[in-house]
Amino acid sequence: MNKVLTISNLEKSFHTRDGEIKALESVSFDVKEKEFISIVGPSGCGKSTILSILAGLEEKSNGEINFSKDYTIGYMLQNDSLFEWRTVLDNCLLGLEINKKLTKENKEYVIHLLKTYGLEDFMEEYPARLSGGMRQRVALIRTLATKPDILLLDEAMSALDYQSRLAISDDIFRIIKREGKTAIMVTHDIAEAISMSDRIVVLSKRPAIVKKIYDIKLSNKSTPIHNRKCKEFSEFYDAIWRDLDVHIQ
Repeated sequence: MNKVLTISNLEKSFHTRDGEIKALESVSFDVKEKEFISIVGPSGCGKSTILSILAGLEEKSNGEINFSKDYTIGYMLQNDSLFEWRTVLDNCLLGLEINKKLTKENKEYVIHLLKTYGLEDFMEEYPARLSGGMRQRVALIRTLATKPDILLLDEAMSALDYQSRLAISDDIFRIIKREGKTAIMVTHDIAEAISMSDRIVVLSKRPAIVKKIYDIKLSNKSTPIHNRKCKEFSEFYDAIWRDLDVHIQ
């Protein structure tokens, strides 16, 4: 697969009243086309900062970020941020409206996504009528509506209960793979990362460096829920847990 993104020696420092805080020390990794990458690391190590820099919401302090061509980026946050006074369909069309790209063709594409991924009967409903998992599915379709090349997922499922999180991880994985998107996900959940990812980038505590990159090879790799049953799953889990300096009893 072709590389779509190369990050080299990325650094980020924040200036506060108490002085400079260095979040990222020298972070380097690449992302291949249609690959699903997860970034894990201790709380506060700068995982989400990497996504913010890639999305252009924050400036890097040093290092290089090189895209292989002019890619568009979609950013999905932890909070679904749906507007309660807009219908599901209208929420999904919001990005197109903002970017002045709400054409008949693009609207039909969004309706196609809603029908394909089980939301046809809810297009004219309001978000209050939806479960947490359904709201996240709507948020993902809203992100896909503008046809981004690369998806950034920042703890996109962390607000859900465990059962809903398992189900929506399958949904999100299936949608991303079926739509042929490249994805970079930040998560605190090691099991979630292993079950969904092609590779996992493990960061150290702040200031973060790349501690290790795991190539997730599982027997009979399939959906995230199925992948948790693979024999190699627990081996990856224990290894990454140790990398995060969590002591196994």
